[in-house]
Amino acid sequence: MSDQINTEELGDKIVRVLKTIYDPEIPVDIYELGLIYDVFVNEDMDTKILMTLTTPNCPVAETLPLEVEEKVKSLKEVKDCEVEITFDPPWTQDLMSEEAKLELGML
Repeated sequence: MSDQINTEELGDKIVRVLKTIYDPEIPVDIYELGLIYDVFVNEDMDTKILMTLTTPNCPVAETLPLEVEEKVKSLKEVKDCEVEITFDPPWTQDLMSEEAKLELGML
C-alpha cells in the first residue's frame, strides 16, 4: 500500500502540528518551549502526547491539552489521540530549545 504512512512519518507530522500551537502568554510554540515530553504513535495510528505546562496552575491548563488533542486528531492518518499531562519532571527554562531562548531574548 503506497498510501500507507509509517509511524515515524506520522510522528514528524504530529510535531509539525504541535509547532502551530502557542502558549498564549509566551510568543513561542509549545514544542520549542519544551512542553512536549514525548509523542507516541502505535501501529494502529493511535497517538499519545506526554506533555507538561509551565506551572500546575497555568491559566490554559484546561484548554491547552484539548487544543493539542483536537489539532493532532485533525490529521487524517490519526485514529485517536490521548494527551497526558505530567509535572514530573517539572518544566524549567532549560527545556526550551535554543530557538525559543533566542526568540525570548535569553541568549
